[in-house]
Amino acid sequence: MLKLDQLKRQLKVGKVYRRGELSKWSSAIDRHLDALLKEGVLEKISQGLYYVPKTSTFGKVPPDEDVLVQSFLKDSRFLILTPNSYNNLGFGTTQLYNKKVVYNHKRHGKFKLGNREFEFQLKHHFPKKLTPEFLMVDLTNNLDFLAEDQSNVLDEVIQRASQLPSKKLKQAILEYGTVKTKKILNQYFNK
Repeated sequence: MLKLDQLKRQLKVGKVYRRGELSKWSSAIDRHLDALLKEGVLEKISQGLYYVPKTSTFGKVPPDEDVLVQSFLKDSRFLILTPNSYNNLGFGTTQLYNKKVVYNHKRHGKFKLGNREFEFQLKHHFPKKLTPEFLMVDLTNNLDFLAEDQSNVLDEVIQRASQLPSKKLKQAILEYGTVKTKKILNQYFNK
């Protein structure tokens, strides 16, 4: 039991751990993980991924998305977004999507982490934070996947391109746009 207590002392509330990280503090990691799961000290998120839950007056608090995704990827270079982000741009998108997309350099596919599902997409280039310019380009990149009338949304995108700083928009188009998006959005600059 001494080793289990030593392992417990290493755990920090709110942190997500990989099995490999925890094994450095235990010589019987599988037995200790089972004991910690039964005690409620740890919660299993997915294969080899564990969370030390925070508690609030409403019960256990799920892990922060950024912490969860960073632990899953073993990388801090990612961007989480939802197509709902496009709705704030004023381009006529109003649909609500139950989808989280993670642009990253390592994983591709749908993964369930705890009770949340993420769609991981491999991308070579994406910003560290969402910007209106990036969202405009990303919206145009993903136009075919939206539930809205695509031609109306595209018309709004072209019309409102003038409201964004042209230097930032040109840079976003260059860095993040697909060939089709570059062709569509660069016509605004060629007027």
